[in-house]
Amino acid sequence: MIGLLAALDVTIGLARVVFLVSALAVTVVCVTDWAVRTRRVSPFSGIARFFRNSIDPLFEPVERRLVRRGGIPSNAPWWVLAAVVFGGIAIIWLLGFVRDQIVSVAYAAEGGGRGVLRLAVAWAFGVLQIALFVRVVASWFQASSSRWIRWAYLLTEPFLRPLRRIIPPVGGGLDLTPLVAYLLLSLLSSFILKGL
Repeated sequence: MIGLLAALDVTIGLARVVFLVSALAVTVVCVTDWAVRTRRVSPFSGIARFFRNSIDPLFEPVERRLVRRGGIPSNAPWWVLAAVVFGGIAIIWLLGFVRDQIVSVAYAAEGGGRGVLRLAVAWAFGVLQIALFVRVVASWFQASSSRWIRWAYLLTEPFLRPLRRIIPPVGGGLDLTPLVAYLLLSLLSSFILKGL
């Protein structure tokens, strides 16, 4: 177990360095490509020719999606940079999450039946909180009908529906029930876990 945790710590440290260096390199490439696309760099220079021939084909899939959604093609480098940064953050967070869950399982195993029950309760509340988060983010992008998001609605609707009867939307239809539900889940989780 200790060896696995040490390996995960090394992997997380290495991932941080790799993603930082990658983000810096992609930043330089994206800024230069953006400057070429917006004619801040002469289109006849060697840099512009290199980027048009070598880098622009890499950005082409992102550019096509942007154009289909009504975006500006010259913004493709910024979207690539955002994807690299957020992808790196997500992978590092995921590795840390896996490490924390391994530690939790080890502590639960040491605690016997009570420890396993505490872990199961913590995981159940954690899944509900993640479902709330996914649901809120999906609503920002109007992706609520996606089959990848449906599970979050199935898990959260049973306790959001009664809250909506009590808490009306505020200014412009802003629904605060997911925030209230998240706070209530946190309180209920800590109350139950203290009792176990």
